[in-house]
Amino acid sequence: MRKSIFLLAFLFSLTVSAQQKTRFDKIDSLLTFLNANNKFMGQVSIREGENSIFEKAYGYADVENSLKANGKTKYKIGSITKTFTAVMIMQLVEDKKLKLDTKLSKFYPKIKNADKITIHDLLHHRTGIIDYLNGDSTTNMYEEVSKEGMIAKIAAYESLFEPNSKFEYSNSNYYLLGRILEDVTKEDYNTNLLERIIKKAQLRNTSVSEKTDLTRNESYSYTFSDGKWALVPEWNMSQAFGAGHIYSTASDLTLFMSAVFNGTLVKKSSLDLMTKLEQSYGIGLMTFPFGERKYYGHTGGIEGFRSVVGYYPSDKVGVSLIVNGDNYNRNDIMIGILSIYYKMPYQFPNLVTFKVKPETLNSYQGVYATPNLPMKITIKVVNGELTAQATGQNSFALNPISANEFVFDPASIKMTFSGKNMTLKQGGSEFVFTKE
Repeated sequence: MRKSIFLLAFLFSLTVSAQQKTRFDKIDSLLTFLNANNKFMGQVSIREGENSIFEKAYGYADVENSLKANGKTKYKIGSITKTFTAVMIMQLVEDKKLKLDTKLSKFYPKIKNADKITIHDLLHHRTGIIDYLNGDSTTNMYEEVSKEGMIAKIAAYESLFEPNSKFEYSNSNYYLLGRILEDVTKEDYNTNLLERIIKKAQLRNTSVSEKTDLTRNESYSYTFSDGKWALVPEWNMSQAFGAGHIYSTASDLTLFMSAVFNGTLVKKSSLDLMTKLEQSYGIGLMTFPFGERKYYGHTGGIEGFRSVVGYYPSDKVGVSLIVNGDNYNRNDIMIGILSIYYKMPYQFPNLVTFKVKPETLNSYQGVYATPNLPMKITIKVVNGELTAQATGQNSFALNPISANEFVFDPASIKMTFSGKNMTLKQGGSEFVFTKE
């Protein structure tokens, strides 16, 4: 359930020619291409206003038994659960059953700084409470942990910083918000989810996740290893809880986001607060830029599932991607989907790769500059992959096609290394950079 950003700001404009197909045919062709090459399994949905205009599933819910996924197959959505939790908390605020300045000490006084931490701070990840998932090496997500056990675990953490002094993403915050939701309403999370969101937004395939049940059209998750899809062991959802324990479909996620923004689930005054970012995070929402457009939404990751949902208010467009076969960068898939949707030129990725020796990769590391462009490019090896990052931009992974040639297909970039020089080509342009 790590926070992550799903849309890269392009280093350069895309330059390849559009194919002579409809944009939805192209999206389907892209995802079919990735699926056929064992790069992706999952589900996608695009919604315009109240209408679902494209939705489809690819691959299997159960590889071992060749059980194919369909549009109603449910997947674990990880941290997108946080947006559901945030909406229900804001409903309590609207109902005057909770205040944003209510202190955590009202519910769990033994947690460090509970008398300083507010509901606002929990919603915005500004508490200083350690992330039990990513910040605690003793956490075992395969174990069942009771509410009392989790609260005691969180209470034992020392504070990382003074509450509301800065942002730091922590699953602990939304675990606590899920429990506060139950404490205030005297109903369990599942009942709240059903009454406060599922029925109101008319979601048909959303529920609290426990252990995967294929008879309920729920899916397993996989990674690709040794030439085949390998099952990822399931976590115990008792710990994920309000931070990440919901099953849903891509179609339900775009419908949910539409309901958030059209007033079905929260008032405009609440939505205004939710979309007000404090150091990149609002109330259960973050933003994803795509060109001049700004999508609101969330990402998720749990077991082998990877998910994202975004909503662009100006055009009332929602898009969601859920991955249960993880063998390709989710960001790059989303770039492809949105590029095609907005009729931007897009080139299908080159899935041919080359094995480069670690010592060769390491020799390319450094900062490269050219007198012809007002930026520098930093080349690093991250987790065995060569990455590039231009000044002021996000980094992206490079795919090797030879020992010294690397490409980034979504932007039609090719980099060739020779001694201290790196030649960058894109479209008809070519620049020679030199390592400083």
